[in-house]
Amino acid sequence: MNLRPTIGLEIHIELATKSKMFCSCPNFSGEIQPNTNICEICTGQPGVLPVVNKESIIFLVKLAKALNCKINNISYFARKNYFYPDLPKNYQISQYDLPLAINGYLNFYLGEELKKIRIKRIHLEEDTGKLIHFDKYSLIDFNRSGVPLLELVTEPDLHSAEEAKIFIEELILIIRYLKISEANPEKGEIRFEANVSLSSEEKLGTKVEIKNLGSLKSLKDAIEYEIQRQQDLIFKGERIIQETRGFDEKRRITFSQRYKETSEDYRYFPDPDLPFLELNDEFIKEIYLPELPDQKRKRIIEEYQLSLKEANILVKNREFCNFYEETISEIKEYLNNFDSHFVYNLLVNDIFGLLEKFNRSLSELNFTPHHFAHLIIEYYQGNLNIKLIKDILEQVVENNQNVEELIKRIKKIDNLIEIEKLVSEAIENNQKAVEDYRKGKENAFQFLIGYLMKKTQGQVDINLLRQILLEKLKND
Repeated sequence: MNLRPTIGLEIHIELATKSKMFCSCPNFSGEIQPNTNICEICTGQPGVLPVVNKESIIFLVKLAKALNCKINNISYFARKNYFYPDLPKNYQISQYDLPLAINGYLNFYLGEELKKIRIKRIHLEEDTGKLIHFDKYSLIDFNRSGVPLLELVTEPDLHSAEEAKIFIEELILIIRYLKISEANPEKGEIRFEANVSLSSEEKLGTKVEIKNLGSLKSLKDAIEYEIQRQQDLIFKGERIIQETRGFDEKRRITFSQRYKETSEDYRYFPDPDLPFLELNDEFIKEIYLPELPDQKRKRIIEEYQLSLKEANILVKNREFCNFYEETISEIKEYLNNFDSHFVYNLLVNDIFGLLEKFNRSLSELNFTPHHFAHLIIEYYQGNLNIKLIKDILEQVVENNQNVEELIKRIKKIDNLIEIEKLVSEAIENNQKAVEDYRKGKENAFQFLIGYLMKKTQGQVDINLLRQILLEKLKND
C-alpha cells in the first residue's frame, strides 16, 4: 500500500505589542513575580469589559499581507468555551467562522525546489495563564493571561517533517522582518501543533493532532514518530483513532491525551462584550510592509550575482546582510570592478568563523562596513594580500584592534609587493645565510632580518618582515 504523509500546522505566535490583547497591562514576557502583571480583565473578573488592542490588529494585517491573504473587512471575536484551571473565565476570546484573514499562501525553497503552502486562516486570540506543577499540587501564574496571540492555520499541504520545519523557519524569518514578534521558540514566543495523517490514493487518512510543541526539533521528531506509528498500525490492520496526542521529548514518542474535540465541543458564539471589527480598505492599504525575505533573496541574487544558497545565508542573518550591503556600497565609490563573491567569502567564511572562535558578536567590535571596505580596496590596489587581510581580521576580532592603525603599520613601506620582492632578492643574494638557517642556525635568520632592515632603512614593520621572510624560506 502506498501511503503519503499529509501534515497541516497550527502555529501560535506571541505578538510583541506594548499591552495585552484586551486590557492595558504591559505585554511583558520576562521573568517577574507570579501574578503581578494582571488586572480585573485578564484574570476574568465578573462585570469587566474587554477592549481590542489596535496594535495587534495592525500586526496581523502586516502578516496577512506578507502571506498573500484575503483580509476580511468584517470579522468578530467569539467565545471558545472550555474548562481548564488556567482559564479563569471558562472561555477564551478567539475568532471562529469569520477570522481577520483567510486564503493566503507562503512560497519557500526546499533545497532548490520551490514549494507553495496554502494558509487557511489567521486570527487573533488571547493566551491563557500558566500552570506550574509540583509533586502534590499545582499553582497558577496569570501574568501570561491575556497576552496577544496570532494563530495561523495551514492547509494540509506539507508531506514530511523536514518540509514542516523549513516552512516554519521561513515563517519565523518573515515575522522577524515585519518586527511583530521575535518568535523565539526557546522563550515560548511561538508554539506549534501538527495534524498528521497518512493518505492513500483512494482516501484521506484519519487525522491525529500533536499538541504543544515548543521547538523545531520537537516538531520534527514528533511528526517523524507519528508517521511511523501510523504506518505500523495500518500495516498491522489496526484502526487509527482521531485523537489529541502529546510528545515526550525525552523518549521522543507521542502519547494519547484525549479524543479529539470538534468545533461543536467548544460552543462558539460571538462575544457580546466586543463589537464586530470593521477594517476599511484605506486602513489596510496604509499598513506598510518592509522588504520581505523572499524579495531580498531575489534582489541579492540579481544585484550581487550570488547563488540561492549564499543569498539564503545572508537573508537569515539580517546583521550580516546589512553589513555586506553597506560594505559593497562603500567599495563602489572607489572601485569599478571587484568580485562581490570575494567580499561575501571574507564576511561569511572568515569573519563569521572568527566571531564564533572568539565568542564575539559583530556589533561589539570597533569594525564597521567602512573599515571592511577599506581592507578590500587596499587588496585591489595591491597594498595587501589575502594572508595579511586574514591576519588583520583575526587581530580585529580577537583584540578589537583598530583597522586603520593596523593598515598604517603594515604600510610603512607603501607597496607589499615591493617588500616581497626585497625579501626574494635578500634570499637570492645571501645563499650562505639561507643554507645556514635551513641547517638550524638561528643567527642566520637574524642576519637576513638585519640585511633587510638596512635595505629598507627601517621603514617596514618588523613583524610583517619576519612573517614574509619565514614564508619565503619555507616555500622557496
